[in-house]
Amino acid sequence: MTVTIGRRELLVALGSAAATWPLAARAQQPAMPVIGYLSSLGQAISVRFDAAFRRGLSDVGYVEGQNVSVEYRWITDRYDALPAMAADLVQRQVAVIFALGPPAVLAAKAASPTIPIVFVTGADPLRFGFVASFNKPGGTITGIWMVLTALAEKRLQLMHDLLPKAELIGLLVQPSQPGR
Repeated sequence: MTVTIGRRELLVALGSAAATWPLAARAQQPAMPVIGYLSSLGQAISVRFDAAFRRGLSDVGYVEGQNVSVEYRWITDRYDALPAMAADLVQRQVAVIFALGPPAVLAAKAASPTIPIVFVTGADPLRFGFVASFNKPGGTITGIWMVLTALAEKRLQLMHDLLPKAELIGLLVQPSQPGR
């Protein structure tokens, strides 16, 4: 499955988070803001998202190492490591957490009720409890839903329409990874 994220979508999400940073938190931040990057993907798989993230920052004037610092956390092989990685980012007092994928969003949300979280996910943010509603998400979380789960339903319907006599259609899923 190929997932593409546009720079504009990333910019909108990051801009929204920056606008919600509390003034008091800005005053307490070091001269160079620190962004926590929490990914449900391994580093090798996350390369395209990482590049889009850096381009999006660059497009709005942030250059990693010059006027912004990024603390990266990618899973190695188990999702159960995400809560500890999110807690580490909170302990480092990052200004915002960028969460990639449903398990990372859930871990970031559980780790801090005050640090803004910007997410990119294919899982329904309402169903997974990331936000209260689309119109009024509430809290400190916002992001981009790539509507992959709704598209999967449409693809299954299309497959049924193309093969109406098929009596059995198989689906491979990874139950340990919600929303995928």
